[in-house]
Amino acid sequence: MGSEEYRSVLDLTPYPRPELLGAEEKEAACDTLLRFLMRERGLIAAFSSAYEKKRYLVRARMNVRPPLPVPGDILALQDALFWTESVERGIVDVDGIPAGKYDVALWEGDITRLNADAIVNAANKSLLGCFLEGHNCIDNVIHSAAGMQLRADCQRIMAVIGHEEAGNARVTRAYNLPSKYVFHTVGPMVGRTVTEEQRADLHSCYVSALDLAEEMGLSSIAFCCISTGVFNFPAEEAAEIAAGAVVKWKLRHPACRMKVIFDTFLPRDTATYRSILSMM
Repeated sequence: MGSEEYRSVLDLTPYPRPELLGAEEKEAACDTLLRFLMRERGLIAAFSSAYEKKRYLVRARMNVRPPLPVPGDILALQDALFWTESVERGIVDVDGIPAGKYDVALWEGDITRLNADAIVNAANKSLLGCFLEGHNCIDNVIHSAAGMQLRADCQRIMAVIGHEEAGNARVTRAYNLPSKYVFHTVGPMVGRTVTEEQRADLHSCYVSALDLAEEMGLSSIAFCCISTGVFNFPAEEAAEIAAGAVVKWKLRHPACRMKVIFDTFLPRDTATYRSILSMM
């Protein structure tokens, strides 16, 4: 599924966790980040705004920012703020999520809260994340919570592989997320009707990620609903493909006890997966 040479340019060692910040320290860190992000675009930050507004502006500026170098002191402040926010959102221990047959589990909620060894990001072919300010696609949400390093790592990957196709899985560190790694996979973008090639590409997204997780010796992986958002793959059919791909992979790897979590965000997707998994 493509060259793995890109891993030679990435640091995949565990990312250190900074000390948590108090309320005043969070605001000071936010102000410094906002000043940096605005100044590099020749703009002036409105520091009289409420914290929530300033924090949104930090995310918005990050979303549109290209993968340029960031001074170490700025990254340290970002990491302290973002890790504090991860803890405040509430870290969900995947060991506590009940699994059924084939060590497959279902959980509804924000995937950036899961401490799985890897979470899977539904990326686009640029692999650099969503550049729309404050957009709530999973790609944007993951990049916004992880930190600016994630886009920089994705740029390093693209510098090696040149271009990305649907169905592959690439690994980076997760930085300020509770997980250890983020797997980036590009699902198919559907027009009016779903083609057999698109079904095969979606199936490959799950298989490629599972292969990579097994190769890395991971004990858990959490999948979002790949391609069912702006990429327009019908949600019910996507869930059937996802569950089928995971079960077939598990049957081919009977000794692997890796926990696989299907993470849903919408109740209707949860109901769909629950129905499919009940028939396993």
